[in-house]
Amino acid sequence: MVQPGDVVIAAKMDRMFRSALDALQTIAEFKRRKIGLWLLHLGNDCSGNGISELIMTVLAAVAQFERGLISERIKDAKRNLRRAGRHQGGGRPFPDPEEQAAIADIIAMRSDGKSLMAIRDAMRARGFPISHQLVAHTLQRYAADAAGVVA
Repeated sequence: MVQPGDVVIAAKMDRMFRSALDALQTIAEFKRRKIGLWLLHLGNDCSGNGISELIMTVLAAVAQFERGLISERIKDAKRNLRRAGRHQGGGRPFPDPEEQAAIADIIAMRSDGKSLMAIRDAMRARGFPISHQLVAHTLQRYAADAAGVVA
């Protein structure tokens, strides 16, 4: 859909391209088709002359390297959580029986007209260090589960 003379604007290189090779190939195609490329974090046209091509080549390699580092850090963190037997994010499918009872009580208290703060206080008194936001999230998740929606 992009035509010669158009300018493609992106916030950052890593939001525009998947890899250094993708960046260089796309920029070369843009130049061939006379399409400009502005990356807002660099503040100028990145597809113009030889110096911008050199800068883009280096930045594309750095961006790909950074993505790799981020991926490695995430994998390491998840591996450490697994080793420690800790939750890795997302919904916890099988809370323990004590948590199941607490969830049932939260739902019952809300059905009785109790406020989120009152429910929070009651749960804290039972040893659950939760916030009123967690009470609200629990109730929303219950409502979504009851409706057959994945929360």
